[in-house]
Amino acid sequence: MNDTKAWEAKYGPIPESSFVAMRTDWSKRWPSQEKMMNADSKGILHYPAWSKEVLEYLYLNRKVTATGHETTDTDGGLRVTKDDYGLEAWILQQDHYQIELLANLDQVPEAGAFIVVTWPKPKGGSGFPARVFAIAP
Repeated sequence: MNDTKAWEAKYGPIPESSFVAMRTDWSKRWPSQEKMMNADSKGILHYPAWSKEVLEYLYLNRKVTATGHETTDTDGGLRVTKDDYGLEAWILQQDHYQIELLANLDQVPEAGAFIVVTWPKPKGGSGFPARVFAIAP
């Protein structure tokens, strides 16, 4: 939550209907599945993720439209190892969406970019790839 508050101190409150992306540079590990999952010797996955506190703040207080991240899941590696996808489920229960496996966030300004998200609608599909790009001011 400290990072979110620091961002708002620098740029102002996150505008309603925003898309908020978490930049960790984890995408630079792609295309190595091993590096993306970052499993230890016991098979426990270790990669960064959102916290429930931040997601609640973004969706309930700042009324964002969606969030995105560079990792494979909204939930961190430790949770996913336990087959716990509770944060992703929470976002979907709020009738919002999230985008996984974002790349090139290091090329997008921290504030002010216009984000375009589009995808095909596969018949009977439960998940699908998205095309996401930013238009920088």
